[in-house]
Amino acid sequence: MTDAGLRHGRASLGLSFGVQGVAFALLVTRIPAIQDQYGISDGLLPVFLAAVPILAGAGSVATEKVVARVRPGVVLRWAQPLVLLALLGVGAGRELWHAAVALGVFGLAVGALDASMNMLGVSLQRAYGRPIMTGFHAAFSLGGIAGATLAWAGARWELSLLASYLPVVAVLLPAALIGSRWYTEGKLPDGTEAGGGAGSGSAGRALSFKLLLPLCLIMTFAYIGDSTVSNWSAKYLQDVLGSSEQLATVPYNVYMVTTLLGRAVGDLGVRRFGAVAVVRGGSLLAAGGFAVVAVAPGAWVGMLGFTMLGFGLCVIVPQTFAAAGRMFPGDSDAAVARLNIFNYVGFLVGSPLVGALGDAWSYRGAMLVPMVLVLATLVYARAFGPEPARYGGGHERPRTADVG
Repeated sequence: MTDAGLRHGRASLGLSFGVQGVAFALLVTRIPAIQDQYGISDGLLPVFLAAVPILAGAGSVATEKVVARVRPGVVLRWAQPLVLLALLGVGAGRELWHAAVALGVFGLAVGALDASMNMLGVSLQRAYGRPIMTGFHAAFSLGGIAGATLAWAGARWELSLLASYLPVVAVLLPAALIGSRWYTEGKLPDGTEAGGGAGSGSAGRALSFKLLLPLCLIMTFAYIGDSTVSNWSAKYLQDVLGSSEQLATVPYNVYMVTTLLGRAVGDLGVRRFGAVAVVRGGSLLAAGGFAVVAVAPGAWVGMLGFTMLGFGLCVIVPQTFAAAGRMFPGDSDAAVARLNIFNYVGFLVGSPLVGALGDAWSYRGAMLVPMVLVLATLVYARAFGPEPARYGGGHERPRTADVG
């Protein structure tokens, strides 16, 4: 694979991450409108919301099996359009069963999409021979900001869900299909495929859940922290810190922007200091952010804490996927698919955990729980290294093969 081919593969995968960020933000930020359109009761809404990550976990498990026969790029090529069409289905339906079917398809397709995107990201990073994984997740954050902005505009102009979603899908669907032509997958130095998918050899150590478990825990802890910010930052600022309703909407936007900024420079930090140091620094910064939020005397200090959280948490997830690829170079596809499940575990656990602790104890005290969990990442930080080869140190660049 030529340098131009690598650049095209990197750009096309970055586009996929960005498109996914837009689609996910358009769904989650319009949940109240979805509830109104389908007449979903407050009691039934948590069932619908929980079903999506559960089905996404099932989709990730299925992807591990599928990529044993076909390459991850094939899965991604079809999963991404399915996500966009399912989003459109959510906007177009009228009956409750329409919502159930559309959200079910969305969940399964998102699981396959997340797993295959990160499989290709890990593989392409190997082909480049230097850290680029955090940059892909920066594209997701940028897409999330764009999607949230589009959702705000749709709500501001009182557009129906279908009117909000249709133009976006009409633009992104063909763009994703065209971009999928350049998906690439790296190879190990012995010529076997890096992911351990179809036709690959057995280079590297055998996949072991015991060895992968520290990374699974870190992934869970990171998404518990992320879901805490996503679901509770506005309520916390308004109800606990006494902010106005308008100001209460700001922390999540600040969190999204700082996540993007942190991920934009995260790969440079890994190249300079190594993955272990970057993850430790991010964990300490995120834990400090939760501590500031917990003791904040007012809204603006709370905003500082959420800003710290964005910069701290943003590097952990992409580096966890990258570490799984380094740990199991001959079976990285399966490792990424299994690790991806714990993304959804953390998402499912985080919001109810903080809510239950807040109701039973206090929301200030509840913020200390994700703080402790994020700090636990320090115990497992050695799982992020040492890398099998120093990045950018003049070692042979593994060859790549077109994913087809």
